[in-house]
Amino acid sequence: MDRMIYLSMAGAKAAMQRQDVLSHNLANVTTNGFRAELQAFRAVPVRGDGASTRAYALETTIGYNDAAGPLTPTGRNLDVAMQGKAWLAVQANDGTEAYTRAGSLDVSADGLLVMRNGMPVLGDGGPINVPPNSELSIGSDGTISAKAPNQRPTNIGRLKLVTPEAPLTRSEDGMFRAADGDLPADPSARLQDGALEGSNVSPVETMVAMIAAGRQFEQQMKLLQIAQTQGQQSAKLLGST
Repeated sequence: MDRMIYLSMAGAKAAMQRQDVLSHNLANVTTNGFRAELQAFRAVPVRGDGASTRAYALETTIGYNDAAGPLTPTGRNLDVAMQGKAWLAVQANDGTEAYTRAGSLDVSADGLLVMRNGMPVLGDGGPINVPPNSELSIGSDGTISAKAPNQRPTNIGRLKLVTPEAPLTRSEDGMFRAADGDLPADPSARLQDGALEGSNVSPVETMVAMIAAGRQFEQQMKLLQIAQTQGQQSAKLLGST
């Protein structure tokens, strides 16, 4: 059977995979701190007898877009936006240390400083305990102060901020992790309180890319139909001899 069928099928599969990535990015256009997933494909020539005139489309995942998202002031004392390349360390559901740019924090019923999804936020010494009935404030270096009624503010810890030297890896739970294990805290990392970082996904660019991927899929399907027609005509000619 002509290789055109397999090549067209590989191209259609690549277009579908690209649509999946773009759809996921577009669905998270309003997710705080979301990093758009990037995807690329490379052409691999088909080796065999004769000239290498055809190529497969193979996926090459290149990670995520590390550009910062837009900052939105909220005025809420537990909203923080990491500056530069800094990331916030949290304790994931599996107990490992993970990193995020989403900075909407809260206090759990157990008195722990957590993210909105319930993951505990890590300080220099682990999860951060908040005194009951305390009003929190967070400094630009991540220092957390708690003020109880009729008492002076006290320092209860510092958010663990890290600055990765190498790109992080996105895990299945949506959190990011370092390839070499837990990262050390960066004393020079800074954040902005009373603000949140938005998603760095561009809705317009993503929609245009989805349209282009859809057209590419249609072209691959047309090639499959052409290959089928050519196969039928060849079989008809061979049957008539």
